[in-house]
Amino acid sequence: QQELDTVVYPRLEELKLRLKRERILQPAVVYGYFPCHADGDDLVVFRPRDLSDEALHDTWPKAVYDREELVEWQRFSFPRQTADRYLCIADYFRPADTEALDVCAFHLVTMGNDASEYTAALFAGNRYQDYLYVHGLTVECAEALAEYWHKSIRTELDIAGRDAADVRRLFSQGYQGSRYSFGYPACPNLEDQVQLFELLRPERIGVTLTEEFQLVPEQSTSAIIVHHPEAKYFNVK
Repeated sequence: QQELDTVVYPRLEELKLRLKRERILQPAVVYGYFPCHADGDDLVVFRPRDLSDEALHDTWPKAVYDREELVEWQRFSFPRQTADRYLCIADYFRPADTEALDVCAFHLVTMGNDASEYTAALFAGNRYQDYLYVHGLTVECAEALAEYWHKSIRTELDIAGRDAADVRRLFSQGYQGSRYSFGYPACPNLEDQVQLFELLRPERIGVTLTEEFQLVPEQSTSAIIVHHPEAKYFNVK
């Protein structure tokens, strides 16, 4: 504890001030809500039939569309557990044979390219301790922004009122509206980032995708937020 108080925490505060003073962090978010339904293990996302491609990534003219006004836009094929409870993310959305559509939310957050360039320069300059500190801090800042925007989406979906009062309970999913990131156990296919990019166009905030479906800058993260009250984290092996 003494080393934390005399070395680590002061160093952390120094780094935070430096990143703020030099404007290394450039946080940005892109997100959206889309009409959808489940089709077996697939999640089908719709777009307005008569809306031009150029207008898809602005605010849509109507908040609610009838089904006949929509066409299929993107299809996410999620894996299903082969044991345990045989869960699949698509289970948490209304199926295709129901009259009403459902809604899904996607977001992508980033700390910006300057954070990546700064950490790369530290590494190239053999300043490995600084590199480890700054790299860890910028990655955690991206995760913190994702958590913050996750809460914002739950608020806009009017389900944040069910968050646990005890902050410690929030770390064990004491809330409604699970955030699933591609490449993690419930949706391990990084290729799904391609469809997410079609929905959100995060190039607008400086984020691109590699041939291996990794986000660039590294200090970025994306997710689908599932509002169903029973949606919790699970593993697909």
